[in-house]
Amino acid sequence: MFLLKFMKGIYTILLLAMSNTFMTLAWYGHLKFKEMKWFETLPLITIVLISWGIAFFEYVLQVPANRIGYKENGGPYSLVELKVIQEVITLIVFVTFSLLFFKNETFKLNHFIGFVFLILAVYFIFKK
Repeated sequence: MFLLKFMKGIYTILLLAMSNTFMTLAWYGHLKFKEMKWFETLPLITIVLISWGIAFFEYVLQVPANRIGYKENGGPYSLVELKVIQEVITLIVFVTFSLLFFKNETFKLNHFIGFVFLILAVYFIFKK
């Protein structure tokens, strides 16, 4: 039983990480479209539709992650724990994405301190 819950927890986190990668690409990836010749003249509605298409894959991964990971469905996490895990993963994916694709963005000390507080939040949320 322990191994099954452990595996569900790992699977949930992996699905959330993949889901957040698509989410970040859908929400912020279009800001890089202007650097691509064939995207620079597209109307905003087209960019929105492309982003929605990318976000579809976020939902394809996010919904199963939450169903598998939720305690009431046999997973290891409460609803609050799932949300906190998702937020931390979102920030990790976002920082990685912004540093890799937006070279003018920097990671500053106040960002680091904010992450430390988020990690502390995770600690306190999971503390029994």
